[in-house]
Amino acid sequence: MRIATWNVNSLTARIERVEEWIGTHQPDVLCLQETKQAEEKFPHDAFRALGYESVHHGEGRWNGVAIVSRVGIAQPMRGFGTAEDELGARLVAATCGDIRVMSAYVPNGRSLDSEHFAFKMQWFDQLARVLGPEPKNADVVVLGDFNVAPLDGDVWDPAALEGMTHASPAEREKLAALEALGYEDVFRRFHPEGGVFSWWDYRGGAFHKGHGMRIDLAYASPSLSKRATAAFVDREERKNRGEVKPSDHAPVVIDFD
Repeated sequence: MRIATWNVNSLTARIERVEEWIGTHQPDVLCLQETKQAEEKFPHDAFRALGYESVHHGEGRWNGVAIVSRVGIAQPMRGFGTAEDELGARLVAATCGDIRVMSAYVPNGRSLDSEHFAFKMQWFDQLARVLGPEPKNADVVVLGDFNVAPLDGDVWDPAALEGMTHASPAEREKLAALEALGYEDVFRRFHPEGGVFSWWDYRGGAFHKGHGMRIDLAYASPSLSKRATAAFVDREERKNRGEVKPSDHAPVVIDFD
């Protein structure tokens, strides 16, 4: 089974690229973040025409997460159902085939002394509370834009982010808490050397300079992580092509037996 995640930075702007990418890479499940669409605008029909069911959790101009699947959508869940949802549509889950899939868009945090950073920490705690009760033998994966680079090797220059979000000890501790529950950053197994990024700023020619970060992650439960066979970032999709500007994120793909 091929499962992918992609922060598209507006599905309205990039639906044509998403449709083309699906046709080329044939994912069984694709998790999307930053759809930036209200519920009534989400293109369920377009995905249905490609052979995919879909579930979306959106609010309009900001945020928005979705799962599109050609192996079924069962038991959908939108958000946490708690006060932690108040700052946006950031989590959606569904059972796709035999796997429980969650598409997550973790808050940015803005700055370490911001109330938005405190909310980011609370959001991670809530995610851990959702993942913790899952049966130990269940196949579960949470994918998405985590807005955290797990290790220094996941950043082009750790010194450039010192004292800033995305690489702080506090954020990395939240990822370590997910690993303590048994969830594995499965991408790292296939690229232990680091230096493979999934996000590049639009500004300053960051993509061409290689100034990126790996912040689009996939954490799989023990039983599912054992089934992982390959992982890659599709850098080609970050390049300018035609009239539609690319997202600042590239798709991340994980293959499972």
